[in-house]
Amino acid sequence: MKKKITMKAGCAFLCVTMLSGCSSLKKLDNPYDFAQRTALYEGTALSDRAESFAHNLCVVTADTPSTDQAVTAEAAAVFDLSDKTVIFGKNPFEKLYPASITKTMTALLAIKYGNLSDEVTVPEEAVITESGATLCGIKPGDKLTMEQLLYGLMLPSGNDAGAAIAVHMDGSIEKFADRMNEEARKLGATGTHFVNPHGLNDENHYTTAYDLYLIFNEAMKYPDFRKVIGTSSYDAVYATASGDTLTKTWKQSNWYMTGERDMPEGLTALGGKTGTTKAAGSCLIMGSSGSSGMEYISVVLKAPDRTGLYDNMSNILNKIVD
Repeated sequence: MKKKITMKAGCAFLCVTMLSGCSSLKKLDNPYDFAQRTALYEGTALSDRAESFAHNLCVVTADTPSTDQAVTAEAAAVFDLSDKTVIFGKNPFEKLYPASITKTMTALLAIKYGNLSDEVTVPEEAVITESGATLCGIKPGDKLTMEQLLYGLMLPSGNDAGAAIAVHMDGSIEKFADRMNEEARKLGATGTHFVNPHGLNDENHYTTAYDLYLIFNEAMKYPDFRKVIGTSSYDAVYATASGDTLTKTWKQSNWYMTGERDMPEGLTALGGKTGTTKAAGSCLIMGSSGSSGMEYISVVLKAPDRTGLYDNMSNILNKIVD
C-alpha cells in the first residue's frame, strides 16, 4: 500500500543527495543504507531548507517498498506525480550509467533554453563512429530545425542529433555538458554528472534512478517534450549539405509505444526514453497515466537485456494498479 510522504521526508531526501556527491561509481559498490545516510542530519537546520525544496516532489523514505524478487534490474522506481508518493524504489540513489536516457536532459535543455524554430547546420562533431552507437542518419552540412533534431534525438535515439543540438546551443560538447550539469544541480540531481549529450559510455558520466525522475519530471512540464516522446513515428524533411531535399522516417524504440508490449490494464503510456550500452545494460524511463488522470514516472536501470527490461518495467508498473 502506498504511504503519504511527510515533510520530514524532505530532510531525508536532501541529506541523501548531499551525501551522494559526484564521486566515482566504484565508491558506491556498497552504498550506505537509508538510515545511515540520513541519521547525521536529523534535527538540524537542514530540515528547514529541505521542506521548501521537496514540498512538490516525490521523496524516498525509509519505509518506501524496495524489495521484490521479480525486479531483477539493478535499480528501479515508480513515482506518483499526483499525490507525491514513491510507490517502489530499489537502489534509487545508486550511481549507474544511464546510456541514452541521458537524452532526456538534452531534450529538456533544447526546449527550455533553445529555440525550436532555429535552423541548425549539422557540425562535424555529429560524426560518431563508435561501434553500436545509434544514429538518426544526419550528416555534416545538413540543415534541420531544432524541432526536427529533437525527434531525431528521442525517437531513433540519434547520438548525432544530440551532438548537433549541443554544438548549436553552446559551441562545443564540453560546454553543453557544463550546462547539463548546472541544470542537474538546479533540479537537485546531485548524484549525476554528464560529459556528453547522448550517453555514450564514460566512467565520469553517471546518474541515479531518483535523479532521472527529477530530470524527467521537469521535462514533463513542457508540452513540446510530451509531444515528442508521445510520437510513434516522425517524417523529417530537410536539406542535405548538397542542397537536395531528403526525407527520413524516425520511429520509436519504446515497446509500449510500438505495441510490442502491452501496458498493464488501466494505464496508458505517455512516452519515454530507452537506453542501452554494454556497461549500462538495458534502461528505460517513461511517463504513464491512469484512468483517473493520475500520472506516474517509472524508471528501470541496468536490466540484463531488452526482454528483461520490459519484464522489469511491467512488474513495477503493476504496482500502480495492484
